[in-house]
Amino acid sequence: MKPVIGTVVSNKMQKSVVVAVDRLFHNKLYNRYVKRTSKFMAHDERDSCNIGDRVKLDPSRPLSKNKHWVVAEIIKKARIYSPQAAAAAIAASASTSSPSIADSSTAQSQAPPSTTSS
Repeated sequence: MKPVIGTVVSNKMQKSVVVAVDRLFHNKLYNRYVKRTSKFMAHDERDSCNIGDRVKLDPSRPLSKNKHWVVAEIIKKARIYSPQAAAAAIAASASTSSPSIADSSTAQSQAPPSTTSS
C-alpha cells in the first residue's frame, strides 16, 4: 500500500485518530468524476493531531483490530477556535477602528433631522 493524505475527523482516543481520505475516480458510464471517502484509524504516538489537521499516513503492521496505519507527519495544522484568542482579536480590532466609528456616529447624531412634508 502507498502512503495516503487525509483530514483528521476524530481524536477522542488515546494515541489514535480517525482520518478521512478522499479519492476521485472516473465513472465511464456517466463520464463524471465521483468522490468517495474512506475512514482509517491511525496510530498517533505523540497524540499531537487535532480535528481538521491534514496528515500523511503510512501503512504498518496491524496495531489493533482496526488500526493498520501510522501518522507519518502533520502536513498542515488546523486553525482551532479558542475563546481567549477570539476575544483578544475582537478587542484589538475594536480599539483600532473605534475612533473612526465614533466620529461618524457623532457626526450623524449632531446633524439636524430633516423634515419632509407630504
